Amino acid sequence: MADALIALIGLLVLAGAIALIALALHHRRKRRKAQGSANSARDYAARADWTGSRGLLNYSSFVFMDVDGDGRFGQADRPMGGIMVRAYDGKGAFLAALRTNNGGFANFPMSTTKRRALLRKPGIYRFDVSVPPGWRVTTGNQSQSMRLDALPGSPAGLAGETLPGMVGLAPARFVRGRAAAGATLSFVCEGRLLETRPLSPGDFRLDLPFGADELAISGAGLERRLKLSAYPVDLGQLRPGALAADAALETIGFGDVTVLPFQKVPSGHGGLDWRGLNALTSLYIKDSEGYLNGSLSRGYTTYTSSGHPAEFGRAEPFGFHSIMLAVAWLSAEGEVALVESWLGDDLVASDEVVLSALAPVQYAPMLKAVTRVRVSTKHCWQLVLDELVLSR
Repeated sequence: MADALIALIGLLVLAGAIALIALALHHRRKRRKAQGSANSARDYAARADWTGSRGLLNYSSFVFMDVDGDGRFGQADRPMGGIMVRAYDGKGAFLAALRTNNGGFANFPMSTTKRRALLRKPGIYRFDVSVPPGWRVTTGNQSQSMRLDALPGSPAGLAGETLPGMVGLAPARFVRGRAAAGATLSFVCEGRLLETRPLSPGDFRLDLPFGADELAISGAGLERRLKLSAYPVDLGQLRPGALAADAALETIGFGDVTVLPFQKVPSGHGGLDWRGLNALTSLYIKDSEGYLNGSLSRGYTTYTSSGHPAEFGRAEPFGFHSIMLAVAWLSAEGEVALVESWLGDDLVASDEVVLSALAPVQYAPMLKAVTRVRVSTKHCWQLVLDELVLSR
């Protein structure tokens, strides 16, 4: 029995020694490989053999939010994150579906040698952009077929005739809210009346006519006017006594909060007190669709810290005209924000706003006087805010 035990211990010691020797040899080989060659003759030599290709490149589809709707990627536009792009081979077989990143790129790995590549052979490939419901393609190229040719010596062994053309998407535009009896909604384009719609009591949601740049509401003491942007509008509950159409308005953004990538919004910014809100660059968090798509300034935006309720206000009353709202993540598409506005101890408005991570919605209560606004979400997802418009 003792001899068998001794033999077993000997085998274990031998196995351990062999493992240690193998590990030492492995690290030695790695060190030798990392140290390279002592011969300097080829340090900067021009490549002579172009037959092999062992690398990998991204073949990318780029999607942008066409804010001005002109079908070109211009200075008013910005990359879109979270848009799904699908790739198919020349026979129509599905290869992959990828979402665009914070730069607006859906990156399909291309290589003749790498196993993880999605595009591995010469041929025709089709790239289809999935358009969100209600949105429209402004560039006319939702589906594109591109040819990849073999090119030995290139990094991936393949090269396209060109890259897929940039795809522009314009947000769905609508107006929604809750009205009392007797209200009428009018759509205007450059001062010209496009359409008039009576509003039934209760909730309403109407698509904005193409080209509409202003809406007006009349009747039942609800008179108000609103300049329209590229984004949908939520008016909340239409209440009497809105801000006058000629009220002097001021927009508060978040690009001048800090030079750091991330910081709490400090009290005094824009002449208001802030609680529970953080400012950050729209690219600070990877694959955060709402932080990118909800930022209107191509720089900083702000959000509710850890998705918890937040507030802004001051002791002296001010007019709360509007604010842009989005949800931070596509996985929370359809999250609902609760916006409560107070004048002293009196709750003067409370509205629920359905959110998207693809584009902001302009919440425009146009309240004459508030001292505090509290924002929260039903399921504690981060609420993205930008372009607070008020009147002092």
